Amino acid sequence: MLSKIREKKQQNGFTIIEVLIVLAIAGLILLVVFLAVPALQRNSRNTQYRNEASRLLGATQEFVNNNSGTLPAASGSGTAGSDAAKIFALANPKNVSVLTVVASGTVTAQSPTLGATPTDILVSGGVKCGASGGASVTPTVTGASARSLILVYAVENADGSVNAQCTES
Repeated sequence: MLSKIREKKQQNGFTIIEVLIVLAIAGLILLVVFLAVPALQRNSRNTQYRNEASRLLGATQEFVNNNSGTLPAASGSGTAGSDAAKIFALANPKNVSVLTVVASGTVTAQSPTLGATPTDILVSGGVKCGASGGASVTPTVTGASARSLILVYAVENADGSVNAQCTES
C-alpha cells in the first residue's frame, strides 16, 4: 500500500533541466532568425538595384536606337528635357532618384551612392566596365566600340558600405 501512495505522489511535470534545454533551443532559433532577416532584406534591396540598373541600361539602348544611334548628352535626370530625364522616364525606376549621364568616353572613376537618394551613374559612349575598387568603378576604352554603354550603380555590403557595380551592353 505504501508503494501505491509513493507512485501517486510522483509529479508529472517537467524538470528544470528540460525547461532550460527548451529555452536554449528557442533562443538559438531566435538568434538565427534575427541574424538572417537583415541579410535577406539587404539581398532583396540589392536585387532591386540590379534589376533597375538593367532596366535603365535597356532604356538607354532604346533611347540610342530611337535617336539614330546618337548617344545621350551629359546631364542629370533633374534637368527637364535632358537626355537623362528622357531615359529616366522610359525606365521609370522605383528605387533610384537620380540618373546622371556622364560625357561619352569619360574614363574617370564613377562613384554611385546609396541611402535616401540612391543614384545610378550612366557612363556612355566608347567605354566598357574597367577597374572596380570598392565604392567606385573606372571605365576603360580598351575593347569598347563607339556604341558601348555602361551603367555604374551601387549595392550594399554586409557592413553597410557601398560597393560599385558595373553593367555593360
